[in-house]
Amino acid sequence: MIRAADRTRKIKYAIRDIAILAKQTEKEKKVIYLNVGDPNKFDFDTPGHVKKAAIDAIKGRHNYYAESQGVKEGIEAIVKHNNKLGIDTDEKSVMTTYGVTEGVSTCVAALLNSGENMLISRPSYPLYPAALNLFSCGMKFYTLDEENGWELDTRDIEKQIDIKTRAISIINPHNPTGGVYDKKMIKEVINLAGQHDLVILSDEIYSDLILEGKMHYTAAMSGEVPVITFNGLAKNFLAPGWRIGWLAITDREQKMTGVRDAIMQLGRARLCMTTPLQHAIKPALEKKKTHLKEVIRKMRKRRNIICRRINEIEGLSVVKPKAAFYAFPRIHAKIDDKDFVTGLLKEEGVATVFGSGFDMPGHFRIVYLPQEKLLNEACDRIERFMKTIR
Repeated sequence: MIRAADRTRKIKYAIRDIAILAKQTEKEKKVIYLNVGDPNKFDFDTPGHVKKAAIDAIKGRHNYYAESQGVKEGIEAIVKHNNKLGIDTDEKSVMTTYGVTEGVSTCVAALLNSGENMLISRPSYPLYPAALNLFSCGMKFYTLDEENGWELDTRDIEKQIDIKTRAISIINPHNPTGGVYDKKMIKEVINLAGQHDLVILSDEIYSDLILEGKMHYTAAMSGEVPVITFNGLAKNFLAPGWRIGWLAITDREQKMTGVRDAIMQLGRARLCMTTPLQHAIKPALEKKKTHLKEVIRKMRKRRNIICRRINEIEGLSVVKPKAAFYAFPRIHAKIDDKDFVTGLLKEEGVATVFGSGFDMPGHFRIVYLPQEKLLNEACDRIERFMKTIR
């Protein structure tokens, strides 16, 4: 018998795992998919000029191996764009990646030794436990404050720091809660990182999808501590399947030059990102983001439907998300969240993701990207299912 490697045993990804059961259920009934945050599965599309840039690159025979760090014009555009946002970086400190997923995994591999740990939020996002488990690194959770709009609690963050802690991860805006952190809270995290000589990993992939308020504040706003910022075309530019992401290192005091070199070395080991699609980075970042007005209008309207309908269902409640396209309702009924999600899928054909998959039992994640009619139908089914478990 040939065994699978031990490292694979702890790798779980609830968002994708539930899709397997959904496909089986689809043989018996229509399934409404509210489990994967893919706008292009519904009535959203990549902006025309971004698609054209990729098509032109293919027609122009940009099908060669690119530099491992990324296509030069794309790297230059990222640096220019980031500098405008207050993210102090340069061309030698940016690398394109296969989405934020590869960026985070690469940084974990370059920064943490086996047995060292990183602080991650609870609710988590499955990418972070998966990456840390893959490299035999530890994770320590700081818990977001559900009663306060899923806000950061810096007192809890500080309590989790120990001598083996190397980094703090922030997802802002947050997936799965839709929370957004204000400037004061981000500065408190920066101060903590500075006091304990930690690196901040700042996942900002939803930075332009703010539904409440006007500003997104980057963790790289200050030069006091090293910050690795992650972003890409997936969400803000509605191109998730392209897997075009990037990481940008801010390190004014040159504290992590060795880590930066290690990240670039790992990038060279995987050759390069998909070359033609990288040619869409420059036009995406340099042209005005006119598509966002309609995107945010639709997402805000659908967010409001989900929040109103969920809060009207006995046994459920949800904190109103301020960004992105996820809500993270609490289950007050006496049922395990995995049983809730699998039961809802098998009985009513609604695919969501159990909160335990985000290290937060008693909740489930719901994606509110579908058109209003489909969202209301999903809520009707959820309400009907809840009546069977009271």
